[in-house]
Amino acid sequence: MGMSRRAYAAHRGVSDTAVRKAIASGRISVEPDGTIDPVKADAQWDAQTDPAKQRGVHSREMGTQTAADTTAAKAKAGTKAVPSAAIDAVNETMRDHAAEGGEVPPEPGEGGQVSFLRARMANEVLKAQTARVRLQKMKGELVDRVKATNAVFDLARRERDAWQNWPPRVAANMAAELGIEAHKMEQVLEKYLRQQLSELAEVKIELR
Repeated sequence: MGMSRRAYAAHRGVSDTAVRKAIASGRISVEPDGTIDPVKADAQWDAQTDPAKQRGVHSREMGTQTAADTTAAKAKAGTKAVPSAAIDAVNETMRDHAAEGGEVPPEPGEGGQVSFLRARMANEVLKAQTARVRLQKMKGELVDRVKATNAVFDLARRERDAWQNWPPRVAANMAAELGIEAHKMEQVLEKYLRQQLSELAEVKIELR
């Protein structure tokens, strides 16, 4: 003996009217005694119903499963490995922040993953550093690195040229004062001047 129409409606999660219409349209069949075999009726109902239009318990179960699958897919996507370059950038930013006396979250554990808190703080630190640099430029406390480098090398080149032209200009006067040959005086000056300029060329200039 199967279920009554009302009992099957409750089992199916639909109204009595929906069950009556399903029987009348031939979607589901009834037993000789007028009752409904729930297993057979469920199979018939599902076979003749568009899944997108299902309602009741079965549709809710499908919705729950779909949501679970979607959540699992998102979780799987969220566990993709973080590029090493991104991890290095976050860690470098946090080390710089710590060197300035700031508090930072702990280093990443095994696997090199970066916590959300650590990544978010690194982003905030970078924004603060960028704002500070902009302010310092506006106040004239910072200069453009490329322009400063070019200016230093241009000055050094002009200084070198000025010194190289110095011996021919002063050799005759110095030789007259010392009572020696002017050409010899110029050669001596050029010799020691080249040594001096060579030593100065070894000086390394760092612009930070």
